Parts: sequence; structure tokens; C-alpha cells
Amino acid sequence: MAVDPALVEKIAKELPATFNARAESVVEKPMFRDAFRRNRCLIPASGYFEWHTVGKEKQPYYFTPRNGSVLTFAGIWDEWRDRINSETIVSCTMIITTANSLVSAVHDRMPVILEPENIEPWLSGSAGTELLKPASEGALRMWPVSKRVSKPGNADDATLIEPVALETPLSAGLPLH
Repeated sequence: MAVDPALVEKIAKELPATFNARAESVVEKPMFRDAFRRNRCLIPASGYFEWHTVGKEKQPYYFTPRNGSVLTFAGIWDEWRDRINSETIVSCTMIITTANSLVSAVHDRMPVILEPENIEPWLSGSAGTELLKPASEGALRMWPVSKRVSKPGNADDATLIEPVALETPLSAGLPLH
């Protein structure tokens, strides 16, 4: 079956971005509320990137647990039917919240990071929005990384998380850890 690229582009533009759900509205938003009630998940990660913007310049930073453990992001998942080929698609959405003081130096939002004792209550649904808060202070560390992280095709390059020295003072005043 041939698919018209213009149709795919039109549908993609009509659908809202769903890779993040805001903690403060995930319970009310029609796109997320059912999944919040019945389809919770965990998204493991060794770290994540955020970009600090000054003027027109963007500098990526890598955030990772200070203790070297794995991050566990709160997520929701759902199934939906593809409009083009009627296939069932399973997808997940990361829940984001306001940034703690470290992350707020770079970005105003951050993923909800679940502490180990909150994983079972999150998955079972016995806990709700009270878990959707910023990570505790001191839980994360960050450093500037190469701008190559922003370029497609570099996903499997382990050097992307290595610290870099900044050529310009974009990070002036940022608490690097």
C-alpha cells in the first residue's frame, strides 16, 4: 500500500506532541487522563539532556544521578490505532514537572524521577500526583557536552555524554557538578 507523504505530514501536524505530559495537568488532559488512571510505566535512563539557551546559542548539558545509579522516570503508556494503516501502536509518555534548583539553571522543566520506594505505588496506582514532583536537591549532577548531541545520526556515540570545555561563556553562573 502506497502512503501519500503529504497526508502523513498533514496528520503529524494535526496531532499534538505526546512525548511529555505535564505533571500539573496529566490527570485532566483528555489525551493523558485515562492512561494516568490505568497504564503507568517506568522509563529507565542513565541520564538525559537539556539545552541552555543564551541568545541564539544552545548548549546541551547532561544530567545523571549523583550516585551513579539508574534514573527511573514516571511514565504512562497507551495503545492507539494508526490512522493510515490501522495498525495498533503502543507508545509511552514521560511525565515532566517543574525543575529543581540544579536543573532550573538550564531548563524550567525536568522528568519526574521516582525514588525506589515509590516505584510500586506508582505502578499499582495506589499513589497519584503526590509523586509527581522535582527530584530532591543533590540527586543529580550535570556537565556541558558536545553540541553533536543535537545532530541526527549520533545516537550510538558514547562520547556524547563526555564533559566538554566551553568555548563561550554560556554557562556563566551555572552550578556545574
